[in-house]
Amino acid sequence: MKTNTDLMARRRAALPSGLGQGFEIFVDRAQGAEVWDVEGRRYIDFAGGIAVMNTGHSHPVLQAAMQQQLQRFTHTCFQVLAYESYVELAEKLIQKAPGHFDKKCFFMSTGAEAVENAVKVARAFTKRSALIAFGGGFHGRTLMGMALTGKVVPYKVGFGPFPSEVYHARYPNALHGVSVQDALDSIEAIFKNDVEPSRVAAIILEPVQGEGGFYVAPPEFARALRALCDAHGIVLIADEVQTGAGRTGTWLACEQWGVVPDVITMAKSMAGGMPLSAIIGRAEIMDAPSVGGLGGTYAGNPVAVASALAVLDVFEKENLLARSNAIGQRLRDRLLRLQQQFPKHIAEVRGPGAMVALELCQNGDPHQPDAGLTKRLASEAQKRGLIILTCGVYANVVRILVPLVASDALLDEGLDLLAQSLQAAISA
Repeated sequence: MKTNTDLMARRRAALPSGLGQGFEIFVDRAQGAEVWDVEGRRYIDFAGGIAVMNTGHSHPVLQAAMQQQLQRFTHTCFQVLAYESYVELAEKLIQKAPGHFDKKCFFMSTGAEAVENAVKVARAFTKRSALIAFGGGFHGRTLMGMALTGKVVPYKVGFGPFPSEVYHARYPNALHGVSVQDALDSIEAIFKNDVEPSRVAAIILEPVQGEGGFYVAPPEFARALRALCDAHGIVLIADEVQTGAGRTGTWLACEQWGVVPDVITMAKSMAGGMPLSAIIGRAEIMDAPSVGGLGGTYAGNPVAVASALAVLDVFEKENLLARSNAIGQRLRDRLLRLQQQFPKHIAEVRGPGAMVALELCQNGDPHQPDAGLTKRLASEAQKRGLIILTCGVYANVVRILVPLVASDALLDEGLDLLAQSLQAAISA
């Protein structure tokens, strides 16, 4: 029988050390919100492939759609020989995106590619080059993605220099004393100190920061950014790679803003685990690049598109947006009780929909992040059969991205394990 230890030895011999791995586990099979390793051990999955498995592992509707497409054709390159499903998916995503204006959409393979292409269309449209992102933001591992990312370790260490004319503003964070006005003032400081607004092509932000710690952009901040972009002719980009496809209780998190971005990026859960990303935006912006300026060999792969269409079908028939909100409420209720039990160790419970985080600290002080406790908690959870993710600029945040198909019983079982693991981590 294969073991995790044997496979880890082979992995270390064959793969570079820079390719991280959270747990020394090799998966054999997965279903819904559960996975089993090669040794037959079961785990409750609160990670969801880093927000990829909103519709759960091995969903039969997705499997059937992909199997049907596999029997027809697997690849043509859409820019060479087109297929209707690509157009159908674009039409449906346009319909679901907010904004009462003409929109267009095209596909790439990864979230980083979606971000890169959002930058491309913004620059082509505005004829400007500068970009403003935010501290704590994560936008991918390509050179432009890393330049936009506002978190050095581990994503940017040793990989510079990065593309120029990328500036970072402060992201609102009430827990850590950064008000909406503070964040807006930091953008004005960039305009005063670094680049005039007439040279800024786009401002890009995550509606809820993923790697940065699940901090939520307040609607009033989004409204202020919209007004700022309108005043200066700047494109507003919502990076919904992690928040999109129902994770926050609406199909897109920016639906909760009350204002509309010009361009939206999606990936991760939109295709249920298949490599597919989308860029959706105002038609006049999306049409700015010249013919041939957009595309990719694998972009909009027909099997991935079939899976994405099935994801939309599952969301509707299984009412997963309502389920996202119900899961989120159940998670927050239990975690808030846990915070009452451990007030010196839990600084905050937060997040919209089923995008929920637990921030850990020392002595009840949010300005004393406890990365050590966070790491021990993840380890203790894994020992007990629960997979959780950590994140945050100070590595002190636990983020929960459980598949939206998880039952209440499974959620409660996982939360019991989380509580037991936290107690053990504190006592260690």
